[in-house]
Amino acid sequence: MTALLGREPSLAAPARLWTRDFTLYFGARVVSLLGDAMMPVAAALAVGAIYGVSGVGYVLAVWTAPFVLFVLFGGVFADRVGARTMMVGADVVRIFTQTAVSVAFFTGTPPFWLLLSASFLSGAAAAMFQPGVNGMVPLVATDPQRANGTLKIADAATQLGGPVLAGLLMALTGAGAVYAVDAATFLLSGLCLAFIRLTPAAGVRERSTVVLDLRRGWTEFRSRSWMWSVILIWVFFGVLVFGPYIPLGSHLIGDRLGDAAYGWVMAGLGAGTVLGGLIAIRFRPARPLAAGGVAIFGFAFIPLSVALELPLPLLVAGHLLGGTAWAFWSVMWSTSVQTQVTPDVLNRVTAYEVAGSVAGVAVGQALVGPVSEIVDPRDLLLVSTGVSFAVCAALLLTPPIRRLRRV
Repeated sequence: MTALLGREPSLAAPARLWTRDFTLYFGARVVSLLGDAMMPVAAALAVGAIYGVSGVGYVLAVWTAPFVLFVLFGGVFADRVGARTMMVGADVVRIFTQTAVSVAFFTGTPPFWLLLSASFLSGAAAAMFQPGVNGMVPLVATDPQRANGTLKIADAATQLGGPVLAGLLMALTGAGAVYAVDAATFLLSGLCLAFIRLTPAAGVRERSTVVLDLRRGWTEFRSRSWMWSVILIWVFFGVLVFGPYIPLGSHLIGDRLGDAAYGWVMAGLGAGTVLGGLIAIRFRPARPLAAGGVAIFGFAFIPLSVALELPLPLLVAGHLLGGTAWAFWSVMWSTSVQTQVTPDVLNRVTAYEVAGSVAGVAVGQALVGPVSEIVDPRDLLLVSTGVSFAVCAALLLTPPIRRLRRV
């Protein structure tokens, strides 16, 4: 176990993290994540009040579909023209979509076709944006692990603050203000990204086609057995654990203890994510995915605590532990991808791993409604708990994952 999790000795002083470029990138990600965290609240309250639950479902589904369909092309274009260029372009598109919806809310009732169109374009823009999120980190930070840990902490903070800010704006001014603030976050994100100074890539890129670029990305993805093994395992995790928990957890906790209790539980999850990010900044295991596989064992306590109907303090504790485990694994995974994959194909490879991960979660969320009408939701979460433990075992029992060493 010491060999599995132990840190490799290093005599070099830690690299400076807060350079000008990383500070700008950090600012871009914080404001963008804040806007993303506000949108589910706006969709649930504003769209739901006009078009009902089915309307909310359609708006969210129309966002997810183009994301899954186009994210692979986002990776190709990010490698072709640069991750930053694609990210700035995606931010510009979302400035216009969110502004249009904001104006529609300020001036009356937005037509459903406008909400669907804006959601579709935003999902497509997110598909162009997301592959570059991973690819930009090695370009702006000399220590990707510290950078990923810091970004994970910021992610947790925005997940806590975004819904609160959206709720306040909805209560004080209405949905138009929420969408206007979201448009402003994309404006700030695009400006921060535009001011980053990136060194031009050396050499001349060979002429190619989109199909050949997709094939090259797939070849690079498939050639790394540790990577496709994790994604294959993660599809089961998304379908049977992560996807079902999101709707079932809020339903079971809210019905039994009330909305305020659910807020405290989510606060515990956010605090755990911050703690996991802090641990990941300091702890540098020689085998990062093996260490992450051990850590993700703690995520099982999230569905388990809900399924057992534990009192609120234990629910919060279970989510605190699960959030810590999730954040630590996320940093180990992101850092491994960024340091093990060559820069010229990193965005394409990232697109394949993102597509696999998101597809599993989407399937789980789509199936949980019909299945929960046949099987008791608590029993479903007990199944999720068992699958969580099985995922940990699968990660540690797969040699390419367990043996991958830190770069």
